[in-house]
Amino acid sequence: MGTLASVMAGQKIRTFKDRFKATVTGDIEEVNGILKITRIDVRYLLKLPDQQRNSALECFNNYIELCPGAQSVIDCIEIKHHLDMEKKED
Repeated sequence: MGTLASVMAGQKIRTFKDRFKATVTGDIEEVNGILKITRIDVRYLLKLPDQQRNSALECFNNYIELCPGAQSVIDCIEIKHHLDMEKKED
């Protein structure tokens, strides 16, 4: 969440608590007799003005390459992420 918020801040997209949140779920499965986290699903909700939607989508499409957490596990845990946007006037 922090990396995406930082990338959006660079585009002057506000990510205050009342505008930005993430819900994270995941799956733990037995793999070769060992319980492992196999999937992480992050669903972001961002409230923003309509004119910032394209910039927010561009940030979302590129932030994961800069995210230390995601980059640390991306080769061994499936990561899915989604961005839902709602209209919010400034």
